[in-house]
Amino acid sequence: MFAPRTTPWPLVALFTAGYLAPYLLPTVVGRLDSGLPLSPTQAGAVGSALLLSSASAGFLLASRVDRFGARRLARIGLTLALLGYGGAALAHAVPAVVLGVLIGGFGSGTATAVAATRIAAQRDPHRTTTAGLLGVSALAGAVYLTVPHLGPGHGQPLAAIALTALAVWPLTGRIPVDAPAVESRRPAARLPHRRPGLVLAACMLCWSLAQNSLWGVSGRIGLTQAQLTEATVGAVFAIALGAGLLGVTGAGALGPRLGLAMPIGAGTVLIAGCIALSASATDLTTFATGEIAWNTIYPIVLSYVIGLAASLDPRGRWAVLVGSAASLGTAAGPLAGSVLSAQAGFPVMGAALAVGLLVVSVPMTAVALGRLTRTSGEIAETAEVVEVVEIPLDTVEATPAAPDRLTAAT
Repeated sequence: MFAPRTTPWPLVALFTAGYLAPYLLPTVVGRLDSGLPLSPTQAGAVGSALLLSSASAGFLLASRVDRFGARRLARIGLTLALLGYGGAALAHAVPAVVLGVLIGGFGSGTATAVAATRIAAQRDPHRTTTAGLLGVSALAGAVYLTVPHLGPGHGQPLAAIALTALAVWPLTGRIPVDAPAVESRRPAARLPHRRPGLVLAACMLCWSLAQNSLWGVSGRIGLTQAQLTEATVGAVFAIALGAGLLGVTGAGALGPRLGLAMPIGAGTVLIAGCIALSASATDLTTFATGEIAWNTIYPIVLSYVIGLAASLDPRGRWAVLVGSAASLGTAAGPLAGSVLSAQAGFPVMGAALAVGLLVVSVPMTAVALGRLTRTSGEIAETAEVVEVVEIPLDTVEATPAAPDRLTAAT
């Protein structure tokens, strides 16, 4: 009998706290632009600095979570997020805001690194990832609906991230101090699947760069090009993130039935079309259609990419490294989007980003197909091993060892 699958809710909450800052990027950048003496490009640069700090934490901690302890690192990350974002929300001097954003970003990256390593060690990492994406999408949608009604200023979205870290902190007591059993059975070793892992990391850097180049300026597209109010833009974002909840729910229900290649490859192609449509929007209908369709598909593809990265290394190192590479692309996104839109305009920027996504979809799909082939080979090899070591029924002393071997093989 298989034990029932339970969702590790502390990891889901930690994932939500770590991912919330990138999800709130448009309103963070927009509020920095309107609430502080910063130009749009400068505000985008601050957003990039936040995400770059988050990515640096991931690269630094990718292979060190077990050494420092998951629970300790999670608490450190959430504390840094609380102090950094909270301080930036209360500060009015630009240098103090930037410093707080950098500290908070490092805290977000630390929390994400811990969540990624522990999620990769789960029996079903895709299921836990979809639960985390559901949580962050729902929370971000609520923030987008609420912030426009709280008055002007740069502090509200930053305060929301800080309060989320504070709310999640007590749950860290339920994160195991030691590594999961699946990791303890594996001795320390070099990174497996290095070539596909590096290809996936490089592709995710470009993939996230394209996504967040538009995401970082989506608020300005709605406000300036489509001539919408901040409340209307916030409502569109909230509906879009709500549609993302439906998409992630569907991805969680389907699980591995579609494989990895089709959701990643075809999904990226669809995202490219959504980005081009959203960037060219001049009215509410076009803007809402592009944003809602995009945010419906984006978390679906992301959940499968995270699952693919987790499958490359059960210890979670590729999950963290690929996630950190994505954070680098995310970090460069606001600045790249601001520069591209300032130089060429929003429609041309969207077309360029769409072409880039079409290019990177090819190697990402190839990695997913290659992983499927290797997994099939590993299953066949495991079946041969189990058949060779089959124990006769009359060998009573050896009988208890069989379930352990089968569990280890799976």
